[in-house]
Formats: sequence, structure tokens, C-alpha cells
Amino acid sequence: MAFDTSAAHCAAVLLIGARVILRSEPMEKGQAERLMPLLEEVLAEGGIGWGDLAAICVGTGPGNFTGVRIAVAAARGLALGLGIPAIGVTRMEALAHGLPRPLSVIEDARRGEIYVQSFDLSGPLPAFIAKAGDPGAVFARLTGNAAGAQALAGMPLVQAMAEIARGRTGHPGPRPAPFYLRGADAAPPTDPPPVILP
Repeated sequence: MAFDTSAAHCAAVLLIGARVILRSEPMEKGQAERLMPLLEEVLAEGGIGWGDLAAICVGTGPGNFTGVRIAVAAARGLALGLGIPAIGVTRMEALAHGLPRPLSVIEDARRGEIYVQSFDLSGPLPAFIAKAGDPGAVFARLTGNAAGAQALAGMPLVQAMAEIARGRTGHPGPRPAPFYLRGADAAPPTDPPPVILP
């Protein structure tokens, strides 16, 4: 099972052999309340329960800070409770999955910026943020929501995450963690700390 709440959606997929059960609902907010019921619905449609899962996959971003944290926390909690591995997959890697290489993924990062990551025949290159309209050195093949009309279309994002995770179940790696390319918008409080009375 894989799920993602890193953008304005709540998406989940269940892979049972060659069978794909996918649900994706657009939503600006409310992912925290909708995620677990959505996962239950996908399991019910597949005719299995939580104990039948072999692994959990989660989208780790980049994307909405709160959305990424919702999904990553849920995946780590489920994996711990079920005793199965949790595997993190970045949005950029999922968008590139199954497409011919070399390829560059260009995604809208808002504020006049874009996320960019290129994938050559040997694997992924480092991801970075660039100014919109100036992605720097990229390959001729492009995908992503900021790649324009020439963008190649891949499989649904959450399905690509599940396919990638399926190939990693024997060696899942470290616990999933949010993949951020930009620092947090929130700043620490500037108020002085409280005075402790004796």
C-alpha cells in the first residue's frame, strides 16, 4: 500500500499482484482527517485487512510541509504497529518512474520557483530549487507540472510510488523522513523566554 498527501490531494493505492486499486481525491486541506478512512476504503475494496500488508510506502515530498508530515507520521506509525517496513519515495522519483532516461523533472515550488531533479542512466542527480523559467541545465526529456507542453506523462503518482517501493521491500532502508528542498516558513518566536520565579 502507498499513500501521499504532499500536494492538494489525498491519494492511496493498493497493489495485489497485478491488481491496482487506486483512489485520489483533490483537497486543499483536511488530509489528516481523510487519510485513514481512505486507506480503510482501499483495503476493503481489495478484500484484505491491515495484517495482510507486506509494506507501507509513503510520499516524502517535496511539497506541502503539513501534508508531507501527515503522511510520513502515518506511515511510520502504521509500520511500527503492523511490524512491516515503511518505505519513503520522493515525488520527483515517482514522477520519473517508468519514463525514458535521461530525464528532468520540473515541479512548481510556488513563489516564482521550481523544484528540479534530473535522472540519467546511472540514477538520480541532486535535486534543487531554481527560479521559474530558469531551470538551469536540464535534459531534453521533461516531466512534471512545470515542464510545459512537452512534459511526458507517467503513471499516477501514488501508483509509481508503490511500484518503486515494491522493488525495495527486500531492503527498505532507513525510516521515511520528509524530503524538503526549502526551509520552513514558520519562524521561531521572538518573545523573550518566561522568567522562572524562585
